[in-house]
Amino acid sequence: MLRRLSPALSVAALSLLTLLLAGCGPSLVDRITGPVGGICGLIIVILDIVALLNLWQSGRSSGDKILWTLLIVFFPVGGLILYYILG
Repeated sequence: MLRRLSPALSVAALSLLTLLLAGCGPSLVDRITGPVGGICGLIIVILDIVALLNLWQSGRSSGDKILWTLLIVFFPVGGLILYYILG
């Protein structure tokens, strides 16, 4: 399905997915609405988007891409760290 989408549309879709699911609930809200958390939350979301773009442009298999995407989306900080260390 992602092959049929234009690159700009797939970037927008991944960005929206990351914004909606990163932290799923109070953790994302707390990160964005706290006094220092706004900047930290924004940095984490930007780094997640960069990691996802890097991942989906790599030559990995589709299964690897899906697993890493799920890890980064559902565990934004931990998944990001693991992706850059192990990926």
